[in-house]
This record gives sequence, C-alpha cells and structure tokens, in this order.
Amino acid sequence: MKYTMLIYLDESALSEAEREQCYRESTQFAAELDSGGRYLSAVPLHPTATATSVRVREDKRMVTDGPFAETREQLGGFFLVEARDLDEAIDIAARIPAGRWGTVEIRPVVEVAGLPVK
Repeated sequence: MKYTMLIYLDESALSEAEREQCYRESTQFAAELDSGGRYLSAVPLHPTATATSVRVREDKRMVTDGPFAETREQLGGFFLVEARDLDEAIDIAARIPAGRWGTVEIRPVVEVAGLPVK
C-alpha cells in the first residue's frame, strides 16, 4: 500500500545550515528506502510566504497569497512510500530526519483508476 508522509514543522525553527543538513540526511534516507523498494517520491516545499491558495465558489476563482490555514506548524514537504502496512509506515516515518523538529503525519493513499502514472 502507498502512504504519504506529510512533514509539518515550524519553518522558522531551522537555521539555513540545519535545513541543508536535513536535506542531505533526507536524500540519504530516500536512497536507503529506494534500495529496499519502498521509495516512491519525496519533495521539500518552499516557505509558506511563497504559497498561493485557490478556491472556486459558484464558478468564480478566488486567489489569495499564503497557505489555506494559519497554524503553528506548516507543511514542509512529504515522502511517498510503499509499505506493507501501517506498522511499517510508522517505522519509516519515525526515521524521516525532519521529524526531529516537527510532526510526520501518515496518510494512506487512495488509488484512483485512470490517473496517469509517472
């Protein structure tokens, strides 16, 4: 089963050096997952100051700067993995480097027939 691991953290909590170290460790972790056939994708995100939110109501598009919700932690990126079950997904999530500063939310992925596969 596929699981997405959403990484939430206070984006101002890391120095630039800590962020770069986290990226290096995450790259190494992704390679480790890949060698075991578990890695599907991983993506860090730019800060919420670069976010744009789009809502469509009654066929009218509303575009606003910033994220959808104000929270103490922001979505910083994600891993997409293949795991046998939730227990294995939890084991993988516990090893994500950014989890040392924030929270990793695990969500099973709904596989929708007909979506393009990349």
